[in-house]
Amino acid sequence: MDKVNKSLAFIAAQPFLTADIQDIQFLYHADEFRQSILECIAAAKQRIYLTALYLEDDEAGREIWLSLDQAKKQNPQLEVVVLVDYHRAQRGLIGQAADSTNATFYQQYALEHQSQFNIYGIPVKNRELFGVLHLKGFVFDDKVLYSGASLNNIYLHKKERYRYDRYCLIANAALADSFVHYIKQLIVEDFGVVPLNVAPVPSVAEMKAQHRQLRKHLKTAQYDYQGQALSPQDGKIGLVPLAGFGARGNKLNQMIRHIFHSTQRELVLFTPYFNFPAALSRDITAMLKRGVNITLVVGDKTANDFYIPPTEPFKTIAGLPYLYELNLRKFAKRHNKHLASGLLNIHLWRHDNNSFHLKGIYADKQTMLLTGNNLNPRAWRLDLENGILLQDKSGALADIQAKELDLILSNTTKITHYEQIESLDDYPLQVRKLLSRMRVFRADNMVKRIL
Repeated sequence: MDKVNKSLAFIAAQPFLTADIQDIQFLYHADEFRQSILECIAAAKQRIYLTALYLEDDEAGREIWLSLDQAKKQNPQLEVVVLVDYHRAQRGLIGQAADSTNATFYQQYALEHQSQFNIYGIPVKNRELFGVLHLKGFVFDDKVLYSGASLNNIYLHKKERYRYDRYCLIANAALADSFVHYIKQLIVEDFGVVPLNVAPVPSVAEMKAQHRQLRKHLKTAQYDYQGQALSPQDGKIGLVPLAGFGARGNKLNQMIRHIFHSTQRELVLFTPYFNFPAALSRDITAMLKRGVNITLVVGDKTANDFYIPPTEPFKTIAGLPYLYELNLRKFAKRHNKHLASGLLNIHLWRHDNNSFHLKGIYADKQTMLLTGNNLNPRAWRLDLENGILLQDKSGALADIQAKELDLILSNTTKITHYEQIESLDDYPLQVRKLLSRMRVFRADNMVKRIL
């Protein structure tokens, strides 16, 4: 129990911002999320700061752009800043030609509409493969709308399909200020962060020294705010914004492990890609040994954004969902006795042809982590990540957790034995050949570390 008590004390000692439960609103559908973004853009008076992996060149992306453009033109004093990943914006979609990228879309639209705001590209690493901007969160005046979603048709349910995520709107001026201050640290000119909507965009080679300086800065950059101890008597919800980059000194990673270590009764985890870092796998095993009830909600392989049905032409990237499923089967087999006893609960999410992108943690009905962190080695070591810890001693947060979890589980299948999960022998021939070759050359371990 020493580790449990130490982690409980660590979380309790955090400087908390505080909010009333009425200031926290969860949204439960992707189209509701899209509508909330548009409403918040239209209502903003002082500032709009959007941070996402990408703003796509599609109907939903253009709708967001035009809404920002209209808001800025109606109120020239309105601050409008958009941050996306530098590399992701300058390539085409996986498997598609790169003749038209998001960056070219930004440049064309900026000229066409005479837009008066910038979209900045943040180069977390020299190459996208080795790390991207995975920060999340939109600021509208004194509100923060937090989700793991990016901005395109499927994340915003603009057409038939949607990609399911978590969505939380928090009205808290100090939290919004901390997000804006952090973003402003990233767009200092000395770091070589340039607008992607202005051609030509400098290359990585041209900005090598500035990008190196930026990466050095990111390793220590954190949210700046004045917090206080959280009192159980005042009925407030505690808020702690966290950022993390790299394997060492990563405050978000540290908090995730402290949440694991401090959990005494039940833990709920959401992850779209089942590929835990070794440290978290060990923590889960230790939690099960001390009797903590664990629920894992994972996307079915068919709900993975890389999944390609067997009826369509095969691409190498389509092997990833199967690789993640093999990870899950191996994990379930190792803990099959806990599945049988009900101490471990695995739920596979699947809803028609939609996809699953949920991330985050519940612990003991009083702790919640909102994050874009996939709880995988890439998030743990390579990407720039963030999150918001919500802490509640009053019980008010438990009702929100219960409602959200019920909605999520309504489209899941519960696994009670590892053999319910398909094995390599069940896969299409091309997938079996690919994964078998990867095993022979031990490439599967490399892929798990970077994807």
